[in-house]
Amino acid sequence: MSEEKTSHTGQKRLSDIPFSVLDLAPVVTGSTPADAYRNSMELARQAEQWGYHRYWLAEHHNMPGIASSATSVLIGHIAGGTSRIRVGSGGIMLPNHAPLAIAEQFGTLETLYPGRIDLGLGRAPGSDQRTMHALRPDGRNGHDFPEQLHELRAYFKPTGPAAVHAFPGEGLDIPIWLLGSSGFSAQLAGQLGLPFAFASHFSPEYMLPALELYRSSFQPSEVLEAPRAMVAVNVIAADTDAQAKRTATSMYQTFLDMIRGRTPGKLKPPVDNMDELWSDYEKAAVQRQLGSSIVGSPETVKAKLQAFLDVTQADEIMVAAHIYEHQERLRSFEIIAEMTGRK
Repeated sequence: MSEEKTSHTGQKRLSDIPFSVLDLAPVVTGSTPADAYRNSMELARQAEQWGYHRYWLAEHHNMPGIASSATSVLIGHIAGGTSRIRVGSGGIMLPNHAPLAIAEQFGTLETLYPGRIDLGLGRAPGSDQRTMHALRPDGRNGHDFPEQLHELRAYFKPTGPAAVHAFPGEGLDIPIWLLGSSGFSAQLAGQLGLPFAFASHFSPEYMLPALELYRSSFQPSEVLEAPRAMVAVNVIAADTDAQAKRTATSMYQTFLDMIRGRTPGKLKPPVDNMDELWSDYEKAAVQRQLGSSIVGSPETVKAKLQAFLDVTQADEIMVAAHIYEHQERLRSFEIIAEMTGRK
């Protein structure tokens, strides 16, 4: 039985639920992917000490500011440098891959690091259209995601004679999460009785409808008796509100590039005044896309996180943080650990 088997119950406090880390292995201006990997390893080790539950890495491609494109490889690296924290994908974009290859990769990871590996799955490309075509020469566009998911799950738990087996992988209990930013994966996760993670860190407008759809469509399964919903949210915490707001301008610049139709480059340093960079329309568009983001001092962040939990009734919160200075990034996660009673 998976360790994910828990119940969804009433009101919660921040100390009642697990907190986890979502990492894109950011490459900041003036640095290299090697620097990003060193920083990710340090953050993972600190997160383990601070009591975070999971450390997930996200698959993105053709983005110079994100170094987690070979997601399975980086998961193995992080798992090998830590000892207790769960490590996984947030997520693997399944249509980019053959299900057998993912079953073998995560079977290998689970064999090397038993009881510590999660497999979060998405159906988006994690890239632009041209890169998607380079990754998917067979023309897959994600519409057959349910069939791919069924094939992948069958490699772990075959129900009858099969011509192809995943070695290692077959017979291993690797928790599978469905990830989404809309209703499709929410409903599919509910119907299959799987845990669901929603990407409110870039799609806040669909968060509550997707969570309601997941919970209302949930069918108990051998994996879960009741819904288990995790919500990802941007949190930038610093010792003062002013410092946190300035630190957050690196995140705003990344999303501004996306609003303008540009591929985001390396993570930019913070600026004193975003109004010198964006128009009123662009500001509103960025703020709409980052509507659930939480920025501020420990007191501000604690109050806003509790309000976020009250609204979502999440069973787990996964924190993303686009922060230029590595020490400020560490400090942000440390503040969250302190305020939630983990440190």
